Amino acid sequence: MKKYSIEIKWALIFVVVTLLWMWMEKLVGLHSEYIEKHMIYTNFFMIPAILVYVLALREKGRVFYNGTMTYMQGFISGLVITLIVTIFSPLTQWIISYVITPEYFPNVIEAAVRLEYMTQEEAEAYFTFNNYVLQSLMYAPIMGIITTAIVAIFTRGKTEES
Repeated sequence: MKKYSIEIKWALIFVVVTLLWMWMEKLVGLHSEYIEKHMIYTNFFMIPAILVYVLALREKGRVFYNGTMTYMQGFISGLVITLIVTIFSPLTQWIISYVITPEYFPNVIEAAVRLEYMTQEEAEAYFTFNNYVLQSLMYAPIMGIITTAIVAIFTRGKTEES
């Protein structure tokens, strides 16, 4: 377990960052007043998500691998983070959907119908907690693997000793 303590720490940080991002989206109105713009601005979450992976792999290289980490070691570390984030994704989605922003689904259904993206029935079928959990269980590992593959390139080799 100690071997993966850095990955566990950063996976939990990733979950907290995700929840804070969703709370911020709600505060600025992307889940209500400006819901039409949500599809665009939610993509900016990639910035803190990538930053978490960079900081995690840098720490793993510095602390666990004594300043030198191979690409494969970094990739495996990122995969462990991704696995933990994926395991927590249903709970994360529950907190988002029922604690942070319970009005999101009704709001997004109304907007999708009003903007004629979907019929009422299609929107009600698509924008559900269960569908979002399934999406997060698919999206988290795909994006985590892609992010890990790229970030491990830049965090391999000599890492800063600071």
